[in-house]
Amino acid sequence: MNPFRIIAAQPGDVADLAGLLAVLFAIEQDFTPDPVRQRQGLARLLASPAAHVLIARDDAARAVGMVTVQLVMSTAEGAPSAWIEDVVVDAAWRGRGLGRALLDAALDWARAQGATRAQLLADLDNAPALAFYRKLGWQPTRLGAWRLRL
Repeated sequence: MNPFRIIAAQPGDVADLAGLLAVLFAIEQDFTPDPVRQRQGLARLLASPAAHVLIARDDAARAVGMVTVQLVMSTAEGAPSAWIEDVVVDAAWRGRGLGRALLDAALDWARAQGATRAQLLADLDNAPALAFYRKLGWQPTRLGAWRLRL
């Protein structure tokens, strides 16, 4: 039996989720922690039927990991594609199967929604994350992420 449980996040989990995002954004160069914005985004995700937020809790009910997944329509696939973000595992829990379990749960949800492909972004300087995704069979693409502030 796993020493953690993964469940669908609820509105009451937003503070814990925002805390985990602060850990993630502290190591990603493109984002900075902003608790107000993170809470707002999490509340919107939790209210969206096209999104799913998962939280992992340890035996003491502490938040130790999370992942978000959203659906977008892929013209290439002719079906929904899953966009996975916010994969974060508390440092003390890394290497214990929690990250894989979070991703598996997110992908299970996406498949149940009809998604035929999943994609994610990873900071190119986060070597441990890149190795983790590669180990799980994720493949880099030739597409580069671009952004524009609106």
